Amino acid sequence: MADLNVNYLGLDLKTPLIAASSGLTDNIDNLKRFEKCGVGAVVLKSLFEEEIIIEKESLLANMRTGGFVYPETMEFYDYNDDSDKESTHQYLNLVKEAKKKLHIPVIPSINCVTAEQWTFFPKELELAGADAIELNIFIMPSDLKRTKEENEKIYFDVINEVNKQVSIPVAIKISFYFSDLAIMLKKFSETGIKGMVLFNRFYSPDFDIDTLEVTSASVLSNPGDYTNTLRWISILKDHVSCDLAASTGVHDGQSMVKMILAGAKAVQVASAFYKKGVDFGADMLGFISKWMDKKGYKNIEDFRGIMSQHETANPAAFERVQFMKYFRGQSTFAKATVKEEKRKGRGKS
Repeated sequence: MADLNVNYLGLDLKTPLIAASSGLTDNIDNLKRFEKCGVGAVVLKSLFEEEIIIEKESLLANMRTGGFVYPETMEFYDYNDDSDKESTHQYLNLVKEAKKKLHIPVIPSINCVTAEQWTFFPKELELAGADAIELNIFIMPSDLKRTKEENEKIYFDVINEVNKQVSIPVAIKISFYFSDLAIMLKKFSETGIKGMVLFNRFYSPDFDIDTLEVTSASVLSNPGDYTNTLRWISILKDHVSCDLAASTGVHDGQSMVKMILAGAKAVQVASAFYKKGVDFGADMLGFISKWMDKKGYKNIEDFRGIMSQHETANPAAFERVQFMKYFRGQSTFAKATVKEEKRKGRGKS
């Protein structure tokens, strides 16, 4: 029988399937179902940097009122009766409870856009029992007054600050919005992080042409969305200094196998669980297990990365970005058709 065990971020996972950060990973009942269906780890729903900062500022404001002027009063506000109403406290409690109830790694997630004010919080997550931390970082390159170098510096500032705070593994989940993507990912991998998740899925606006309101585009990924991640996992597999995990567009066992063939150590899934249910993980793992048995692979490392760019006989296939083959084929076919029609027309005249 196929052995699905993997090592990701230095953590031993019973399978390479990870429940990605989403609304499905914000309660214990779902987390237990994920574990039961075979996922190797869970990434908790992201806590946003803004939530941490707002509550910190509120806490400090309280300390400045009512005669509380000493640092020791922080203890009062940490443990007062209203603390369970605050999202940061709820989040820490979720981490603690998950660690008590689950036997798989629990990875909290922080959605962050700066390296200021909030970076004390990862230490709180570590103390709560987190096995690792995932930093979901996306700086939209839309500020016309901020240079490329200034944008990039934020990523490194965030990573370096969190690395200084914790001793547990740190992973980053990022987008492909870099003009020199391969170079940037290589640089990120050399900062001391243990893993990179490619790629995060972010909010995209849309327009309602009837109400003329700004709405949200599709939140969930589609099955065909995996190919961009597949390309970059394949290209980077032998060029980065940390683990790679695949995300976005993985909707079945087949696409999961493809990501591992490209070189991914683990595969994160969210949209498929929304569409097919939390228990769908068992089907995905059943597929990969049967596929491995059919191919004669005993464990994941037997085939991980064997179709990466470094290993393939056609490495240029991963870097071609135009549909030349198809357009050229259609053009040739169209010309041949026209020529044949003209020949037939002459024959009739």
